[in-house]
Formats: sequence, C-alpha cells, structure tokens
Amino acid sequence: MDFSLTETNAVRCPDLATAGKMENYIKEIRKEGDTVGGTITCVLQNVPIGLGEPVFDKLHAELGKAMLSINAVKGFEFGSGFCGAKMKGSEHNDLYNEDGTTKTNLSGGIQGGISNGMDIYFRVAFKPVATLIQKQEVLTNENTLVEQQGKGRHDPCVVPRAVPIVEAMSALVLADFYLLNKTYQK
Repeated sequence: MDFSLTETNAVRCPDLATAGKMENYIKEIRKEGDTVGGTITCVLQNVPIGLGEPVFDKLHAELGKAMLSINAVKGFEFGSGFCGAKMKGSEHNDLYNEDGTTKTNLSGGIQGGISNGMDIYFRVAFKPVATLIQKQEVLTNENTLVEQQGKGRHDPCVVPRAVPIVEAMSALVLADFYLLNKTYQK
C-alpha cells in the first residue's frame, strides 16, 4: 500500500478505491440515522531492535494497553492475531533470514515482547457510536423504557477521526520504550 495516500481522503485509507467505498457506506449509514464501527490497521516502521521487556513490560502488551484506553475501542489484534490461532507452529514460526529479518513477520515485528526490527503491525477495532439519530428505546433514571432520538451533530463513524489518535498513542509508547532503553544502556 502507498501510505502517502492515507491523508488524501476523508476516511484516511491508503487504497483510494476502498476509500471511495468506505465514504459512500458511511454516508448511507448517516442517512439512515445509524452508526457503524470499523478497524484501523497501524504499521510502525523503522522501530529500533530491542525495545520492550520479555515479561512485565512487553512492547505489544503496552501497545495493546494504550490502544484499549482509547474511547470506543473494543478490540486489539497484534501480528497474525486470531488467524494465527488457526495455524500450526510450522506455518506460523517466523524463520530468520541471514540479515536478521524474518521471512514472514507473522509475529508482527515483536518476538518475546521485544521489537525485532521488522514492521510492527496491529489492528484496533472501534464500536459504532451509541448516539443514534433514529429512535431507540432507552432506560430512564426511574427505570422506565422510553423512546428517544439523538439530536445534534454526531459522527456516523469515529474511525477516520481515530487514526491520528492511534498514531499518537503508538508514538507515545515507542518514545517511552526508547527512553527506557537509553536509560538501561548507561
């Protein structure tokens, strides 16, 4: 994918054909007065080798913790994620090349909690916005069900607005580990 295209469209998608489909789908959802969730795939490039710890401060655990602290996030998948659970070890193991890179990078750039120099990649799942412009039943403080309809300006999908938040949270985690790594080297 050409990541330079990410900021050229409203949904921040590096594939322009897919971006058009996404924009149209979100517009349809808005017309219905409904909302939709989605996922953000994040790729961290040129991360130094050796960031993270093997037990309590695993790099992918801290990235997951940071992503799950973002409002509306309901899931985090790292590397091969749930697809990896369906594979055999012989299919999933990241075998090394002579230059220290791995042949497949199914580990998502982190092995044993420590960055290995390959691209780090993960996906973050966002739920649909709860406030709908269409009518729905809600529970009042008096435990009575009443019909209510959202008012005002509400995004039909938070995913496009969340891209820079995912990027910023990733940068904060990497900066923290980079500084910790420099401290340990003294």
